[in-house]
Amino acid sequence: MSTQPSSRERRRSPRAGAYRRQPEGFDAFVPASFPPGDIQLERSLVDVLERATLALGKLVGSTEILPDPDLFVYMYIRREAVLSSQIEGTEASLVDVLEYEAELQTAERRVDVQEVSNYVEALRYGLQRVKEFPLSLRLIREIHRVLMTDVRGGEASKTPGEFRTTQNWIGGPSPSSARFVPPPVEEMKRSLGELERFLHADDYPILIRIGLAHAQFETIHPFLDGNGRIGRLLITFLLVHEEVLREPILYLSIFFKRHRQEYYDRLQDVRDHGDWEGWLSFFLEGVATVSKEALATARRIVTLREETRQIVSGRLGRRAGSALQLLEGLFQQPYVNVNMVAQMTGLSQPAANSLTNAMSELGVLVEVTGKKSYRVFEFQRYLELFEERAERA
Repeated sequence: MSTQPSSRERRRSPRAGAYRRQPEGFDAFVPASFPPGDIQLERSLVDVLERATLALGKLVGSTEILPDPDLFVYMYIRREAVLSSQIEGTEASLVDVLEYEAELQTAERRVDVQEVSNYVEALRYGLQRVKEFPLSLRLIREIHRVLMTDVRGGEASKTPGEFRTTQNWIGGPSPSSARFVPPPVEEMKRSLGELERFLHADDYPILIRIGLAHAQFETIHPFLDGNGRIGRLLITFLLVHEEVLREPILYLSIFFKRHRQEYYDRLQDVRDHGDWEGWLSFFLEGVATVSKEALATARRIVTLREETRQIVSGRLGRRAGSALQLLEGLFQQPYVNVNMVAQMTGLSQPAANSLTNAMSELGVLVEVTGKKSYRVFEFQRYLELFEERAERA
């Protein structure tokens, strides 16, 4: 069982806040005024900021080379939903989610898939709302309601869309043995008000502001559950709201999951030692890394699309038109059965079956059930671009 360090051990820096003993006998973190007014933009931090800004700019430009940005966005949203949810302990994979959306999902991991599906809906909802409504505490609560509706049981599932009215904690069976205890309710309310005002300020470069906002939200932890996912969604909403991104094409969950322990440690170092600069350096390194990886993936999507179109056009003769129509559909739904192929192309059932077999012979589709009936096919080369198999928890 973990135990909290004593108040003396943990009150080492007032930059981010301090731990205060509560009447119940545990120490809770009380944030200092936000934002911090003394962030040191030293050369090393400026260097990583410049690299992150340059990499992100190249990624934004890459959407212009895509024949349809949705080819890129559709899968990235779902991969982000999977990875962000896996950080919180769900076991659903990208394949599970795609099968579920195609109504091919079995009962296995259905609860986890529902949570990931909620994340996708929360992201869609938030992206639409920020076009017409200020990014605010009200909007954050609305997004949380979408995220947490009809999820697994517990006290948190009873209050979707509502800030907590009781003390919460992270790790351990009680606040006294917790790894971290967020601010008490009244301090939470004060800190949320400061954070809301900061979302519309321009005191720092935009990527610095987003990094600060994410860390502060995670420290405030205003919900009984779902804080990590909402905090990571906030990054995307801020990038789109501030028009840094035209399309929601940057998601940091892959970086945070890959470096999960450092992610938690950096956030905790802000609280315990006031190390905002260390957190920001880590955050900006994530922006730079993920932007470069996403740019490479976007280019691979374009290459795959053109190569596959050439194969289909050159090998399928009169069926090439229907095959190209199916190919475009596969970028939206890479898991299909014959009925779905018929719906995508408007072909009869026998013709759709024949086309599916032809696409399978070309290696475009790969049958994954091993059955002779009720077969399911995947657009395997496309799925492999997102490295899902390597990223599974």
